[in-house]
Parts: sequence; C-alpha cells; structure tokens
Amino acid sequence: MNPRLLALAAPLILGLTALGGAASAQPALLAHQAPLVIDNAATGWILTSTALVLLMTLPGLALFYGGMVRKKNIIATIAHSTIALIIVTVLWFVAGYSLSFGTGPEATNPFIGGVQALFLDGVTIDTAHSLAPGLPEFLWVAYQLTFAIITPALIAGAFAERMKFSASLLFFGLWHLIVYAPICHQVWGGGYLGSLGVLDFAGGAVVHVNAGVAGLVCAIVLGPRYGFGRDNMAPANLAFTAIGTGLLFVGWLGFNAGSAWAADGIASVAALNTILAPAAAALGWMVVEWIQHKRPTLLGLLSGIVAGLVAITPAAGLVDPKGAFIIGLIGGPVCYLGATWLKHTLKYDDSLDAWGIHGVGGIVGALLTGVFANAAINGVADGASIVKQAIGLLAVIAWSAVGTFVVLMICKFTTGLRVTKESEIEGLDYSQHGETMHS
Repeated sequence: MNPRLLALAAPLILGLTALGGAASAQPALLAHQAPLVIDNAATGWILTSTALVLLMTLPGLALFYGGMVRKKNIIATIAHSTIALIIVTVLWFVAGYSLSFGTGPEATNPFIGGVQALFLDGVTIDTAHSLAPGLPEFLWVAYQLTFAIITPALIAGAFAERMKFSASLLFFGLWHLIVYAPICHQVWGGGYLGSLGVLDFAGGAVVHVNAGVAGLVCAIVLGPRYGFGRDNMAPANLAFTAIGTGLLFVGWLGFNAGSAWAADGIASVAALNTILAPAAAALGWMVVEWIQHKRPTLLGLLSGIVAGLVAITPAAGLVDPKGAFIIGLIGGPVCYLGATWLKHTLKYDDSLDAWGIHGVGGIVGALLTGVFANAAINGVADGASIVKQAIGLLAVIAWSAVGTFVVLMICKFTTGLRVTKESEIEGLDYSQHGETMHS
C-alpha cells in the first residue's frame, strides 16, 4: 500500500479494531454471578446428580404416590407429578431461577431475588453462580431446577383423589412463584435466613417442610375425600410404591450428596448418611408398627425409608454417621405418629401423608441438625444451634402456610378446587383424563 495512504488509513484501522474489541468484550457480570473457573470433577458429579434428582419426580414420586391411591385414581395421581415437572420447568426458565438465586434491590433482597436473569438473560457458558464458581451456571440452573420440580409435586400427596387437574396446574404455577422461590432465596439464595445461620444442607426446610405445610393447608381447605373414614381406601398397587421408593432412594443420593456441589469428602459422608439414616428410620417405624398392630407391613417399611430420607436431608453433609443414625432412628417413629396418630386425632385427610412424612420429618431433621451438626465434618456447621434452626422453621412454616392459602383461594375463585362428588366416585382417571387402568 502507498505509505501516504497507509498513514491516512491508520486512524480508521485503529478505530475499527477498538470497536471490534469493545464488541467482543465480555458483558458485565450480574450481581449474583462470578467468572467460571471450571472444576471438571465437580461438574461431572453435578451433571450426574441432576439426572438423579430429576429421576426422583418422574418416575420415582409418580410411582410412589400412584401405587398408594385407589385404582381409579392412579393415572390422575401420576399426572400430578408430570404436570408439576412441566409447569415448573417453564416457570423456572421464565422467572423462578432469577427470583430464587438472583440478587434483588437491597430493600427486598432478604426476601426475594431480582429480575435481572429473567428468561436466563445474562447467563452464558462462561458464567457461574457466586455460590459455586466451579460449576457452569447453566448446570447450576438445571440442578436447582430439579429441586424446584419435586417440591410442589410432593404437595399432591395431600390433595390426591379430589383436586381438579386444571386447579393443580394453576396451583403448581402460582405456588412456585409465590411460595417456593421466596423461601429458596431466603434460605439458599442470599436471603435473611441464610445470613442468620439457618442450616439446610439439601432441603429439609426449603423442600420438605415447605411442601409438608402446604400439603396440610391443602388437606384442610379441600376437606376430606368422599367416604373418608368409611370406605376402603387401601393402596391399589404396593408394587408401584416399592419401585417408586427405590427410585427415590437412588435419586436421593444426587439430592443430598450432590448438595455438596463438589466430588469431595463432604459429598461422600452425605452419601453414606443418606443410606444409613433411612435404614435406621425404617427399623424404628417397623418396631412401633409391629408393637401396635402385631405385624409389620410393606407400606410401613417403605414409608419408614422415605421418612429417614426426609429427616437426614437438612443434615446430610453436616453430621457424622453416628448423628445420621440417631436422626433416622428418631425420625422414623415420629413420622409414624405423624402419619397415623396425629392425622386420626385431628381428623384431616392428608391422603398420602405429605405432611405426616415430609412436614414432620423435615421439622425433626432440621431441629436435630442444630444438635448434631459437626464442624469436623463441615466447617459450615460451626455455630449451629437448635434455636437458629427453630427460627428458620417458624419463618418457613409461616410463609408457606399463608402463601399456600392465598394460592388456593385464587384457584378456588378461578378454576375451582375440587371435582364434583360424581366425578370423585367415578374416579379422577376417567373424569379428568378419559383414561383408565386395565390391569
């Protein structure tokens, strides 16, 4: 090129180069984000854990609950787990993630996240959440989504065999935004309960107490099933329930050990505790049932396993195996009383014991976390106390109860809540879905 022309073009070339560099510069991080410094081992484990926790809802919980209802309601019960997965996944992408794990204005951030990451705006392959800088943020979004999915699906155990499908769809969507997202943020996403030192390793309060309280409110507001206390409402297929329990058990390893967010010693002790506590709980449940009814039942053994899984969840990566064993041994019999004596005494129809197992078990586990949390296992346990745990539980119970009632009232005056008496007698499989079980 002519030297004179080159000299004249140089400023233009430099300007275009600077403009191109500015265009290719990384966008500013959102308030909740950190640059990704990938931990390949942790990423591999959380990818696996995401699949495991997703398995817990469909088919795990779907079969667990589906086997415990009457034959005429099996399909409708499985449909509740299915629609919970569908509606929550869409809403998590739209707003749930941002409200749960985003950072909001200073005045509201203690209670709810922000709106910067609606539709996952600002989330890229190079970003991480500041809580887990070694994990790609897209993976963090997916893993936390699986917790958001199963929580409302658990509530369906309380209103099984009587809620309209259209009402359940609206309920799951509103409940996710009004109840789950704020509580998740308050405990895990940078809100005030986490800053107070409330410990919830994998979802004792965020998932189980939250869902259990919501289930109790649903059972009370909807009222009992037609024929409750008079008709035979025995489980139609305990084989389904046993298969569902096995899938829940395996998936729970991703639930609890995955909540270490790394492939390390804490994940390892959480995995062992997640196997040990349910065995202890089922043993305790069996002994009490055997004493009271003179024989053990398969349903009791399966329920005891789930009760132990629930009870150990808030403590899984915070206690040693001795603590996990005691938590399970206490949690099993207490959940048995919650699912039998308490329900019969207060005469509410918690169809599949969402409150009796998940609510009661979550409370027991959360309180005992304050007793058995061990800083030698996890430094986060330093300063743990039963008082802090109780404060957290009271806050979660209050928010969940009030929020659930509000959501139910919205459903009542829009879609309506219950099927008709005739539809309930016919069965929800046919009246709501036009399908029936043929074997």
